Amino acid sequence: MSSDAKGADTKSSEGVSLPRLPRTGIGVDTHAFAEGRELWVAGLRWEGYSFGLDGHSDADVVAHAACNALFSAAGLGDLGAHFGTDRPEWAGASGVKLLAEAARIVREAGFEIGNVAVQVVGAMPKVGKRRAEAQELLSATVGAPVSVAGATTDGLGFPGREEGLTAVATALVY
Repeated sequence: MSSDAKGADTKSSEGVSLPRLPRTGIGVDTHAFAEGRELWVAGLRWEGYSFGLDGHSDADVVAHAACNALFSAAGLGDLGAHFGTDRPEWAGASGVKLLAEAARIVREAGFEIGNVAVQVVGAMPKVGKRRAEAQELLSATVGAPVSVAGATTDGLGFPGREEGLTAVATALVY
């Protein structure tokens, strides 16, 4: 069998076309809470908080973890390689803008996106209250299904102490 540049089998030794195999990626992002910033999580602004997440952009851990998972699945590096602090044009950018660009980069590299799943780890905000809204926005941004779920840590660790948030994402591309 031969492989294309992305490692997917494309032809058998007899020259028969074979389906491209799916690839999976994992992405993680963590940001601390910071006073005086707007709170953006899963592409949504969360009212009623006197703090947001600290970072180079809006620090949306859900969008950032999704970007990392997409880049990982496609073998294209990570969030920092594409939108890092050495790239001033991305300072203050929304996570949704970064996610749209990540999806574009992945598709430009020859991949299609199957889906993205993201788990938010932290005591607040309660993402379940706005899950449908977040999933609709992020799915439209990526152009593929995006699911969002939340988990607490029963008061353990920095998310349990309400010091920040982490998100873990997986992505499937083919």
